Amino acid sequence: MKKVKQIIAILGVVLLLGLYVITLIMAITDNSSTMSMFEASVVATILIPVLLWTYTFIYKLLKKYYGPDKDSANTVSDSKTDANSKTNIKNNK
Repeated sequence: MKKVKQIIAILGVVLLLGLYVITLIMAITDNSSTMSMFEASVVATILIPVLLWTYTFIYKLLKKYYGPDKDSANTVSDSKTDANSKTNIKNNK
């Protein structure tokens, strides 16, 4: 999970930096779409981190839900517990 979070964080940083650099270049060259690029940068500054957090949160939930098969692990431990209980019941009689 830590590796996935690092990759997503790096992706977010690269996206935001790229957007800021493009906006700066547009402002320096006095392009007519500079204001719309600035507005997109402001929106993306808020939206990209929120989306990345949402993706990692959903990934964590799905991994927890679809992770290792908990039923098979419980079945093995439950069968051992059942065998020990039966042994204890026989010994107590």
